[in-house]
Amino acid sequence: MELQERSPLLEVKGNRELKRPLVKAPSQLPLPGSRFKRGTNQMEDALEPEKKRVRGLGTATKIATSHPKAPVLTTVPQTRGQTAAPKGPKKIGPRCSTAIATVLKNQKPGPALPAQKPGKLKCCREKTQMLGQENQQLWNQLREAQQQATALGAERRTLQEELTRVQAQAEQDHQELETLRAHVLELEEQLGTEQGLVRELQKEQLGLQEERRGLATRLEEQERKLQASESALSESQAEVASLRCEAAAQVALLGEQGERLHGLEMERRRLHNQLQELKGNIRVFCRVRPVLPGEPTPPSGFLLFPSGPGGPSDPPTHLSLSRSDERRGTLSGAPAPATRHDFSFDRVFPPGSGQDKVFEEIAMLVQSALDGYPVCIFAYGQTGSGKTFTMEGGPGEDPQVAGLIPRALRHLFSVAQELGCQGWTYHFVASYVEIYNETVRDLLATGTRKGQGGECEIRRAGPGSEELTVTNARYVPVSCEKEVESLLHLARQNRAVARTAQNERSSRSHSVFQLRISGEHAGRGLQCGAPLSLVDLAGSERLDPGLALGPGERERLRETQAINSSLSTLGLVFMALSNKESHVPYRNSKLTYLLQNSLGGSAKMLMFVNISPLEENVSESLNSLRFASKVNQCVIGTAQANKK
Repeated sequence: MELQERSPLLEVKGNRELKRPLVKAPSQLPLPGSRFKRGTNQMEDALEPEKKRVRGLGTATKIATSHPKAPVLTTVPQTRGQTAAPKGPKKIGPRCSTAIATVLKNQKPGPALPAQKPGKLKCCREKTQMLGQENQQLWNQLREAQQQATALGAERRTLQEELTRVQAQAEQDHQELETLRAHVLELEEQLGTEQGLVRELQKEQLGLQEERRGLATRLEEQERKLQASESALSESQAEVASLRCEAAAQVALLGEQGERLHGLEMERRRLHNQLQELKGNIRVFCRVRPVLPGEPTPPSGFLLFPSGPGGPSDPPTHLSLSRSDERRGTLSGAPAPATRHDFSFDRVFPPGSGQDKVFEEIAMLVQSALDGYPVCIFAYGQTGSGKTFTMEGGPGEDPQVAGLIPRALRHLFSVAQELGCQGWTYHFVASYVEIYNETVRDLLATGTRKGQGGECEIRRAGPGSEELTVTNARYVPVSCEKEVESLLHLARQNRAVARTAQNERSSRSHSVFQLRISGEHAGRGLQCGAPLSLVDLAGSERLDPGLALGPGERERLRETQAINSSLSTLGLVFMALSNKESHVPYRNSKLTYLLQNSLGGSAKMLMFVNISPLEENVSESLNSLRFASKVNQCVIGTAQANKK
């Protein structure tokens, strides 16, 4: 504040102590808006050229130096208003005030000037006036410097703010740079990974290119093959079209052939049935078993088998049995000649006839069951004559000795399979029972049901049905020969046998194997069904009236009475059918009641009469042959197929 209150004259007096007087010079201060900063020393450097210019102003500037001991002027009178001090203090900037204070502090007060003469005073006034003008100019320069300093301060503050912003931005940029450097490092690592992956992909690409070239080669080869295949396909299509036309013609022809085949099948069935009827709906075959090891050889001429009308090539149909009576004699005392008994049957099988020869004669009759005709085959004869062997076969699994039951079912399965090609479907259900002392037993029973014959009764299958069934008996579906063999094996274990005078192990019951056959032709809506009954009758021998009856013999007596009663009823049934009687005594025996559907007018029957070749059994053999001859004379009419 003291610097601002001093008068311009005092400032001029102070300037006389300067080595170089102040002169007006062009300002060296930077222009407003400059981006450079100036300090106090810079301001003094800017004022230095003005000091140098004062040295050349003349003698007015040498007053202080020539009279150093003159007193310092304290006041200067103002004349003509040329050196009047400014009305008020001038405001100067901080930089300029600091520079001026430094200059004033360095000035030394000089000696007071002695009184001068008037001429010199005028000169001093002029100089003072000139110095006042210069001082005014300096003040003007000072104001300009203050304005420039103010502008420079504002500019400095602006630059500081801008510097702060720039520093903050630089810090932010530095952080961002660090982030970018980290990101660059991460990208470099990723780039390395990507470059490794690229190298792997390049290798894989090379491999794929090789594979592609190989595939291209294969593709070309496949294309060539495809072209060849297409050409072959076109040829095949033409051939297929031709074959389709031919197939259509074949289908039409096949349809015609199917119709023709069906007609021929129907005609075959008709002719087959007619042939069987010509042979007789009741036929009787006689079979003589061979002599077993250990048995006596029969005498020559005991059994004779005369040739048929066609000579030895014709199968035998007659049997001659010779019998000698020791009670008869001649007048000369010689034994009477043997009595000869001749019998005629549909076929006679000598002892050497095998099982295959026997079945060959009945195969066509068995096939009639597939055509819908009930078929019943009996084996009749005394104990030990070979009935069971004829029906079931011998022990073991030798196919050469298989009986009629396994052979018949084998034949039926084979023919049913052949008819399946013509649209027929067959189902077979088997049952096996025995009739012992007029009690029906299930031979296929297993477990706790074995031997419980009282539970089996003969009943109608349903109200109004003609089909008979045995209650509590097993009916087993069969489709192959092995299943039948297992059933026969089970039946042999369950059948009632006993020791008799004629046989060590004699069957004491009638065994009835029944096969229910049902066929269907779905394409033509045809159905047929019929039972096939294969019966092994019990031994037909009579008891010796003179035999003593013990407990065992009484049981055998009851068995024999029941057997003979049922066989007698069977003969009565045959006679009633032959005589066309209104009442047929089926219910007189469980055997005939069970088989009534296989004994009627729509059935076909065949009886095997089995006889022994031994002379000791001639009486029973004659009884069997006589019974069979009566059956052979029965005619029961034309059979009708059971069709729907």
